[in-house]
Amino acid sequence: MPIIEVHMFEGRTVDQKRKLVAEMTDAVVKSIGVKPEDVRIILQDMARYDYSIAGKLAIDR
Repeated sequence: MPIIEVHMFEGRTVDQKRKLVAEMTDAVVKSIGVKPEDVRIILQDMARYDYSIAGKLAIDR
């Protein structure tokens, strides 16, 4: 059973997340041959002040 974690900045709509998990599930099914019901995806929204890139908070970039 594949378990996929996706960390992304907050602000996506529920519809965007629905599309993302549907397309990711399809990709996993096609690439490794598991059934869709065996794919698990965890979506984690992050605030831009909780993530840094090159020593700067993402909110400051």
